[in-house]
Amino acid sequence: MKKVLQYALMIFAVAMFAFVSEANAQVSEILKRMDTFNKNLQSLEASVTMKKHNSQINVTDTLIGQTILLQNCKSKKQCVRLDWKTENGRPKNESLSIIADEYELYSGGSRNQVIEGKVSKAKGSTQAGNALAFMSMTREQLKANYDIAYLGTEKLSNGRDAWHLELTPKTSTSYKAAEIWVDSDGMPRQAKVIEKNGDTTEVLLTNDVPNKKVNLGVFKLNYPANVKRIPG
Repeated sequence: MKKVLQYALMIFAVAMFAFVSEANAQVSEILKRMDTFNKNLQSLEASVTMKKHNSQINVTDTLIGQTILLQNCKSKKQCVRLDWKTENGRPKNESLSIIADEYELYSGGSRNQVIEGKVSKAKGSTQAGNALAFMSMTREQLKANYDIAYLGTEKLSNGRDAWHLELTPKTSTSYKAAEIWVDSDGMPRQAKVIEKNGDTTEVLLTNDVPNKKVNLGVFKLNYPANVKRIPG
């Protein structure tokens, strides 16, 4: 019986080693394709669907809009603009501009306000920009900052197949973990940020147009002169 148990444990260990080795090889291949995609990416324009889930009250808000991303926009960092058109099917007038580590979040209508500050210290609606940031990280940045686990292949809500990766920060961050879904071309199609309290922000890109010429002026938000300014 003892020999049978030892043999069974040996078979299990070999199987686990093979599984881990295959998963590590898959992660390596996915990161390689992401790196190739990112090196060829200069800009990206796409439709965005963002789902924000509040775990405390179990409510999910769905926002739909457009985004423009430009690599190496300022100080070798990216610029991102998000314009939200609807929230839960109702019209919405909100725009977010991120230039390197600086952001402005404009809310129109009766609110007529701009929240401005540093992305690294921001919370709330700027999480969409943080989720998008995962999509353009290099292989070196991902491996240096996260423990990466391969979770398999999944079909996204738009019908595309994608590899699913889990990213666990190696050092303390404002969030617990993140996940990304990458297609066979190496383009991250979806990203999720999981907060420490269980809240999540999930961003899906569709109708994408890569490497379209982008004018830097597009990242400057236009709002009324009497707008209320709030430090972020």
